[in-house]
Parts: sequence; C-alpha cells; structure tokens
Amino acid sequence: MFEKAIQNYLKEKGYNKINLKAVLFDMDGVLFDSMKNHAKAWNKAMAMYDMNLSEEEAYMHEGRTGASTINIVSARERGYEASEDEIKKIYQTKSDIFNSLPKAEPMQGAYTLLQEIKNSGLQPVLVTGSGQLSLIDNLNHHFPGIFQKEYMVTAYDVKFGKPNPEPYLMGLKKAGIEPNEAVVVENAPLGVKAGVAAGIFTIAVNTGPLPDNALLDEGANLLFNSMQELADNWTVLRNDLI
Repeated sequence: MFEKAIQNYLKEKGYNKINLKAVLFDMDGVLFDSMKNHAKAWNKAMAMYDMNLSEEEAYMHEGRTGASTINIVSARERGYEASEDEIKKIYQTKSDIFNSLPKAEPMQGAYTLLQEIKNSGLQPVLVTGSGQLSLIDNLNHHFPGIFQKEYMVTAYDVKFGKPNPEPYLMGLKKAGIEPNEAVVVENAPLGVKAGVAAGIFTIAVNTGPLPDNALLDEGANLLFNSMQELADNWTVLRNDLI
C-alpha cells in the first residue's frame, strides 16, 4: 500500500532499506490541536503593531523562530526588520494572547499512535520549535509514559529552527540513529522541508487549512488528512517500513 513511496525514498537517498528504530514527532498541529490558537495569536498580535499576518499565512510560517516570523512580516509590511526590543515586545504580546485562549486538546488519534509506537519497541522523539517551560508536564499529562526528556529537541537545543534540518538532525543524534532509521511526522510545510533536508522519510499530516500541495511540494513522502488516519494505517505502514 505504501511501498511505492518507500521505494522512491530509498532510491533517492541511496539506502537499501528503512531500518525503523524511532519516530520523530513535531508537536503543535501534530500532537496537540494548537495551531489555530497560534495562528489567531499571531494575527491579533501583529495587528496591534499595525502589521498584517493572516491566520492562514501563520500556518506557512509554522516552525520558524518567533524573531524570524516577525522580521519577515516587518520587512514586507514596513520595509525594515524589527529591532531586538520590538521583537521581544511583539513576541510577548503574541504569547500573552496565545496563553489567554482555551487550552488546546490533544489531536485525535495521537495517543493511540504513540502507544502503538512505544509498545512495538520504537523510540518516540519530540522535535519542536517550542521553548515553553510547561512542555514536559503537558506532554506527560496527556501522553503518560511516552516521552523522555533525553529524547526531546526544543528551541533551547538548536541554533537554527525549521526549515533548517538542524532540529531533526539533533533528534537523530539524541536517539543515536541514522536518517534511514527514523520517520518524521509533521504538519507544517517548513517542518516537512526540515525533515526532508535531514534525509528522513517524512510523513505529512494535513491538520490545518493549507492545501495538500503546500506539504507535498516540500517533499513529503506520504500525506494523511489527520492523525487518526495515520493511526488507523500505522500497522500496515510500519510493516512496509521495516
């Protein structure tokens, strides 16, 4: 069922097989249905500084550092990049708005998938651009027994955010594995681009408003329309991967 996509990846990368040992997960929009809150917060925060960042465009920037997103919009809207102080103010405003919104629920199907992965002896690895202090507690609350701190890549672990491959390369390093020993699960175009650039078989889950091509054009090897759909197909996919 998924053999053609796998064979295309192997041929392109020059590997004989995918010796699956770990699954590298993005967080927002993959494990939690939180991207709509991020998009809303970005839209409202930028408007308060007389700049326009639509909620849909926010999905296109997902995975970038906050400073990078602010500077891209500032350069377009005002013709110059924001100062360091202004970046801090805008990002704080965005964070305050985000934190005032209802807490995002876990993505349907995510915990089922994580349990299957863990129970089959594979290592779940978190690769997120987030640096929120409550990250580990939040993950342990909603996905108990799944993630370990030593297998988490956050904003504090890397110099460059997605679409740079560094976050996923760091995920491989923490897991002690090679690119053909993992798969990436991503929902954002920049995240897909990062996973592909790291040489990893990259699965896109389109949980937002963007067209499928926004993910496929960045090189996604497979695409599912929800985490539940990926969970429902995981056993077959895993058997094809190993």
